[in-house]
Amino acid sequence: MIVFDLLCGDGHRFEGWFGSAGDFSEQQKNHLLNCPVCGIEHVERVPSAARLNLGAVEPEPKKSEPAPNQAGSMEGKDPFAIAQMLYSQMLDQLISNTEDVGKHFPAEARRIHYQEAPARGIRGQATQEEHEALLDEGIAVARLPVPSSRTWN
Repeated sequence: MIVFDLLCGDGHRFEGWFGSAGDFSEQQKNHLLNCPVCGIEHVERVPSAARLNLGAVEPEPKKSEPAPNQAGSMEGKDPFAIAQMLYSQMLDQLISNTEDVGKHFPAEARRIHYQEAPARGIRGQATQEEHEALLDEGIAVARLPVPSSRTWN
């Protein structure tokens, strides 16, 4: 089984489970994939968060320690794996709930800040100088390592 991160043409990010990379390609070629949010058939594979397997073996719980809760408890789990999962969830939310304005990000962020455009979540690209200028103006922005949509196709 292989898990791919997928993105539909409307920007919804989701996971797909396949028997192999060839199964994914075949299903995509035959238009058998669709977005679970909007139903659109244009679905592409996108980069997923890196998973580094450093060969560390999780220690077995001591007899006096209770086993991790099956209902999703984070207790006893690898902190790196937890961070990866949380980053992936955050990235999914960011991509699903923001508009990609590309290289127009600095201008659009200013328009929103000065109430010249509707308030909404946006994402895009800005140079280091543009980023610093936005911060100097009191516009709350953050730099995150998120691939642009152009690299996903």
